[in-house]
Amino acid sequence: MSAPATAGLPVVVIGAGPVGLAAASHLTERDITALVLEAGPQAAAGVRAWGHVRLFSTWGELTDPAAEKLLAPTGWTKPDTTAYPTGADWAQQYLQPLADVLGDAVRYGATVTGVSRAGRDRVVDADRADQPFAVDYRLPDGAEHRVLARAVIDASGTFALPAPAGGNGLPALGEAAAADRITYRVPDLSNPAVRARYAGRRIAVVGSGASAFTALAALAELARDVPGTRAVWVLRRGISGSTFGGGTADQLPARGALGLAAKAAVDDGHADAVTGFRTRAVERDGAGSVVLVGDDGTRLDPVDEVIVLTGLRPDLTFLGEIRLGLDERLQAPAALAAEIDPNQHSCGSVRPHGYRELAHPEAGVYLVGMKSYGRASTFLAMTGYEQVRSVAAALAGDIEAADRVELTLPETGVCGGSGLFDDPAGHASGGCCAPAPQLVRIGTGTAALPVVEAGTPSGGCCG
Repeated sequence: MSAPATAGLPVVVIGAGPVGLAAASHLTERDITALVLEAGPQAAAGVRAWGHVRLFSTWGELTDPAAEKLLAPTGWTKPDTTAYPTGADWAQQYLQPLADVLGDAVRYGATVTGVSRAGRDRVVDADRADQPFAVDYRLPDGAEHRVLARAVIDASGTFALPAPAGGNGLPALGEAAAADRITYRVPDLSNPAVRARYAGRRIAVVGSGASAFTALAALAELARDVPGTRAVWVLRRGISGSTFGGGTADQLPARGALGLAAKAAVDDGHADAVTGFRTRAVERDGAGSVVLVGDDGTRLDPVDEVIVLTGLRPDLTFLGEIRLGLDERLQAPAALAAEIDPNQHSCGSVRPHGYRELAHPEAGVYLVGMKSYGRASTFLAMTGYEQVRSVAAALAGDIEAADRVELTLPETGVCGGSGLFDDPAGHASGGCCAPAPQLVRIGTGTAALPVVEAGTPSGGCCG
């Protein structure tokens, strides 16, 4: 009897971020050969891109047990488990050392361009499950390569595809033409050039999650130093009890403090909030400023800059020849989607899950980490670590361990969902849009709150 076509082939892991490296660690622990394909020039390229942002998860929640075992013989010491690292800290003190330990199992500058069954497009059924996967990737010099794999774990995340400003999911009219005044990332105001771009300016912040909280808090600090700096917070929904997260009821204290810091930015007069506004167009006025226009024709006052933080999306283009079972709304695995629907759940209410929920019609393919959540952005690193532990166990044939999924997530302090569904009444699903755009000031007092920045798609729970 001949050996199966996949015998001796590696498991290809796409992405050398936190969850991808954890996947490789668990595979290595089970004596399964892993090959990690990372598009960037070093480990955790996505994390490094937001290296200035401080996570609201502590070091105790940001390292994986199997990875720690690999690192231990090198003399690596786990940082203070109660401390909150920045993205740069996470990459430099944990992720890059882990990638170094994995050595040649991590291939840098390798951008995956396609995944399929060897010799089979997505239409062909014959002997499909017996064929290895063909993973194509491109190197920086343009050279194209193909590697065969017994399974594929896609941990490439969603950071590369930020959502647009448009309220209907498409770019707003004129959004591309105003690209010189728009950023889709939390700006690094410690960088002198970036700081100069926003200092003394009027800035629109579009979005309602942790990244928007981070930007508002940072701009409030800038406003205290540079008069004339002012933010306009543009929300598609109205202000409700859950708008600023769980506050003191959040079991991740820094996450709660982040929302309170954003509230303080508004309370202290450094930002105004425009509610019930869904952007239809981005226009330039005669002075070169930017004007946001709503679906109902409402025109906001001109701003100098726009920071769009409306979420992230998974890149599914290179998986076009693979049979995926994705929820039509969230673009997440169908069995997982109901658990992570942001209309109903917060990141503390998602039940433990593993390889079964992450499985697809194409056996042997798993979307893990932030990518497994599709367009739902409330993700914690510890969720991803448990996902890949289960997947690695399943690939090793240890189904008992794979099914023994154990994970307790910290509650957000927010009851129900995030209110993404725009109920005109303004009260369903934990808080929704106001019936018409309104400029509001929240509260009258000031608050002495720490500016604790958000975790990002790979690190903390993001709205």
